[in-house]
Amino acid sequence: MAPQLREAPAEQAVELPEPWRSAAVTVVLPTYNEAGNLPVIVAELLALPLSGLRILVADDNSPDGTGRIADQLAASCGEARVSVVHRRGKQGLGRAYVDGMTRAMQAGAEFVVQMDSDLSHAPKYLPQMLGTLLSANADVVIGSRYVAGASLASEWSWHRRALSGFANYYVRALLRLGIRDVTAGFKIWRSSALRAIDVASIRSNGYSFQVEMNYRSVRHGLKVVELPIHFADRREGDSKMSLRVQLESALIPFMLRRRSPH
Repeated sequence: MAPQLREAPAEQAVELPEPWRSAAVTVVLPTYNEAGNLPVIVAELLALPLSGLRILVADDNSPDGTGRIADQLAASCGEARVSVVHRRGKQGLGRAYVDGMTRAMQAGAEFVVQMDSDLSHAPKYLPQMLGTLLSANADVVIGSRYVAGASLASEWSWHRRALSGFANYYVRALLRLGIRDVTAGFKIWRSSALRAIDVASIRSNGYSFQVEMNYRSVRHGLKVVELPIHFADRREGDSKMSLRVQLESALIPFMLRRRSPH
């Protein structure tokens, strides 16, 4: 049976004027075992007042059938709105994003969005993020958890909050990027900015992928703006944060600092 797109009005989404609302925006959704969440986030994204929005699902051969569900959503919504990339196996968040972003740019996306598929990032923020990008003439806008007005899920335990806060403090102290939420995974990019930082050459994974993207952006003099969001807890499924990803995330700031000429 094909998955049903659930009713999902774009609650409190900002209404943008033309030509902004019809801009060519592609949302890259990396998935691994997100069968329960994918139909919901696709419905919420397609309900947004952004007529040029497209969705690209990059699935890492999920054992729970997420890839099959993505194909069914593409068939029901039309491949002009939803497309799917089937990857050979679990290769990590960074690899899925690089693949999806590269394909999105090749297909003509003017703006590329990266966000989690677990509904921790609310789609309703996207029009505001796009409007801010365009009005501020920014290169990238970050949906930030650590600026004034932002908030974290009440379900988060104190040690999870402490770990996230420490990770951001640690990276900021080492790299001094001037970004409050350096590990954020909710961003909208100009395609020109992704080309400028040579996103295809990034090899990091997990949180370290986000850190390296920010590092390259600052080093290339790109304009980065942070907007406050409420970061929700995932709806269904389990976190993909493995020990290997945590270790890589701890080491990458040192590696980047060693490469820096300053």
